[in-house]
Amino acid sequence: MVAMPCLNRAIGIVRLALIAACCALVPMTIPADVFAQAATATPAAGALAGHELADALRRGGYVIYFRHTSTDFGQNDEGMTSFDDCTKQRNLTDQGRAEARAIGAAIAKLKIPVGDILASPFCRTLETARLIFGRATPTSAVRGGPATPEKADRYDALRALLSTPVKPGVNTVIASHGNPFRAVAGTPYLAEGEAAVIEPLGANGFRIVARITKDGWDALDR
Repeated sequence: MVAMPCLNRAIGIVRLALIAACCALVPMTIPADVFAQAATATPAAGALAGHELADALRRGGYVIYFRHTSTDFGQNDEGMTSFDDCTKQRNLTDQGRAEARAIGAAIAKLKIPVGDILASPFCRTLETARLIFGRATPTSAVRGGPATPEKADRYDALRALLSTPVKPGVNTVIASHGNPFRAVAGTPYLAEGEAAVIEPLGANGFRIVARITKDGWDALDR
C-alpha cells in the first residue's frame, strides 16, 4: 500500500509534467495592437540623428510635432473663458520666448522647409509657433487636455494628421501640448520645447524617427 504523502507527491509531479508539455505545444499569442502601439510610441529601426536627420528634414515629407516652450506653472487655464484671453491661461515665460526664437533661428540656419503650421488655439502654443516660424494657424484638432475614458476618440483627428503623408520638399509643423502626444504615441512625455519628428505611414499610422530637445537643433549641423 502506497503512503498518502507519497501518492500526493507523485500526482503533483505528473500534473506539472502535463502542464509543461502543453506550454511547449501551444505558443503564447500577443495581440497585434500591442506591437503596433510600440512601433508608433518610440523610435524604431530607421531612427535618424545628426546630419542624417537634418538631410531628411531638408528633403521633407515629415511632421514635426512641438510641445510649447517653457511656461509659468504659477498660472493655469482653470479660469479661461475663451482662447483669445491670454490673461487667464498658462503662458510662456521670457525664457520660453527666448527658447522659441533660438529654435527658429536654428531651423532657418538648417534650411528646413516647412508648409502648414498648425497650432493648438491656446496662447502658449500659438506664441511658440509664431516665434519659431513667424506664423501659425489655430487648429482645434491639435489642442491639449488629458485624454479620458469617456472620450476615447478625442485625439482621432490628431492621429489622422500624424498619419497623413506629407509631400516631398516640405514638412508639416504642429505646435501643441504634452498630453495629446502622449495620448497618441505613449511615453516618454515630451519636455517643454521638445519636438518629435514623425514619419506618416498612411493607413499604417505613423512612426517616430527622432526626438529633438529645445537646445538640440544646432547639433544637427555639426
